[in-house]
Amino acid sequence: MAVTFALPASAKDRRVEVINNTGYTIVEFYGSNTGTTNWEEDILGVDVLPPGDSVLIDFNDGSDYCMFDMKIVFEDGDVLVEEGLDTCTTESFTLE
Repeated sequence: MAVTFALPASAKDRRVEVINNTGYTIVEFYGSNTGTTNWEEDILGVDVLPPGDSVLIDFNDGSDYCMFDMKIVFEDGDVLVEEGLDTCTTESFTLE
């Protein structure tokens, strides 16, 4: 899978559009700032992100961090971890 980042977003705006251009539904999505060793709760909750859809995620966790790591779980059980997304300057994150 490939990941594409679009730049820029306004400074300190940690909202990032996550676009699923894979052929698989995303069933879990975690985002944690790079200053922690634990994954936070599943951002999607009971929702899923089907192929071709997108969701706007606010990564502002009150820590003032811009750098976040993501853990993405697909419907087939595959897991993708992406590290170092700068949520202060990235407007969209595309999974292909």
